[in-house]
Amino acid sequence: MTSSASPSPVPAARIHDRHPLALALFALTAASGLIDAISYLGLGHVFTANMTGNVVVVGFALVGTDGFSITGSLTSLAAFLMGSVLAGRLATRHSAGRRVPWLRTALLAETALQAVATTVAFTCGPDEPGADAVAETTLIALLALAMGLRNGTVRKLGVPDLTTTVLTLTLTGLAADSSLAGGDNPRLSRRLSAVLAMLAGAAPGAALVIHGHLDWALLASTTLVGVVALGYRESDRSEEGHPGS
Repeated sequence: MTSSASPSPVPAARIHDRHPLALALFALTAASGLIDAISYLGLGHVFTANMTGNVVVVGFALVGTDGFSITGSLTSLAAFLMGSVLAGRLATRHSAGRRVPWLRTALLAETALQAVATTVAFTCGPDEPGADAVAETTLIALLALAMGLRNGTVRKLGVPDLTTTVLTLTLTGLAADSSLAGGDNPRLSRRLSAVLAMLAGAAPGAALVIHGHLDWALLASTTLVGVVALGYRESDRSEEGHPGS
């Protein structure tokens, strides 16, 4: 009799670069580039995806450096941590289940948060006449909450070199494991692709924001995450056979 049990997903450490999960994470990395362009360039030099940068910004603001906001940065940090807590709870709830519904649920929640932020941006965001600090702070909180949820989920997934929001360790590995350093360049294409994906989101995001279209940049990010959430599928362990990616 054929077993009716669902096949186990490919372990995160063995996922190759063409696996649906890796492709989804590359797309989410591009979305993070959009989000950082939106928040840093359009919301008072506050990061909502990159908390390392945000902690540094808090330090700048504490000594009165012009152009940096303690309120915005602390709002971002608090909302991001809250989102990460939600990600942990969601991961625990799905710990005995399959990866696809878990990730889809997290991404749909992120999409919903970004959709609310997009609505705020189109109606009373920083590019609109009469925009105020309340709208800006609301956008920061919504985006940081969404990115905390994303970061917490991706951390639990544990796919090497695909955090989707930060590239410090990816770039470190690219150099430290290179042939120049005596290494064998593991996951070279993945690391380069992650950097390019971030650039692919950050550049058009910046172009839109500096030309007064923060709302459209946010709509693009929301749409991209939503498409990934709805389109994400995985097959069985037959996807595993691409070592070394």
